[in-house]
Amino acid sequence: MLEKTTRVNYLFDFYQTLLTPKQSSYMSLYYLDDYSLGEIADEYNVSRQAVYDNIKRTEAMLEEYEEKLLLFHKFQERQKLLGQMKSIIQKDGLPNELEQVVELLEKLE
Repeated sequence: MLEKTTRVNYLFDFYQTLLTPKQSSYMSLYYLDDYSLGEIADEYNVSRQAVYDNIKRTEAMLEEYEEKLLLFHKFQERQKLLGQMKSIIQKDGLPNELEQVVELLEKLE
């Protein structure tokens, strides 16, 4: 469950601007603010089922966006490569300037 929540949070981070304000709000309340379905339903004066359906549809949309755009996948690959670069720099004692460049790359994320 934690792995799914983490994935949805990343996908939401990458693609939230592609969502409607209502979708974005439901996802933010549910995944980031840890609201229950009932609390969100009360806030929007809708049924729990309506909130559940909206969240499930939005999760599916986020997965579709990821299938097409691969932003999260590319992010994970960059993180892995940056980690490998840091290991090589530390192991081989390469110049400090190279380490600073890697740190700058990490900050771009």
